[in-house]
Amino acid sequence: MPKQVNDRILTSWSETLGVRIEERRLAGDRCGIYYDPLRLIIIDERLAGFQRRCTLCHKLIHARHHAPGCGSQYGIKCERRCRRETALTLISPVDYGMAEEIYGGEAWPMAVELGVTIQVLNDYRQLLHDSGVCMQ
Repeated sequence: MPKQVNDRILTSWSETLGVRIEERRLAGDRCGIYYDPLRLIIIDERLAGFQRRCTLCHKLIHARHHAPGCGSQYGIKCERRCRRETALTLISPVDYGMAEEIYGGEAWPMAVELGVTIQVLNDYRQLLHDSGVCMQ
């Protein structure tokens, strides 16, 4: 299935937003960091391609909204919004429907087919659930 958003599109989007992207090893289990004062995204260099794509998209959405960090007063709300928008950006309804049909709702093969992490897939499913869309 085609990937709706690829690395070239994300890189172009970062240029439009005036956000610099760096890759380096991050401590702990962090996949990426966005630091608004410097308009800087740092992505962990150890991520697989699909993880990098999902993380970069998520951090660019933080940048677009100038979203405060998770530790801020509004962090939980901002994170929820960024996760929803990431899922909607990376998964097309047509591709999701085809993957759902092919894999009978099994999360792992669906995520692989869609080129996203399980978290992004689950966030998309939560959006479907919240909107009242029926799933298998």
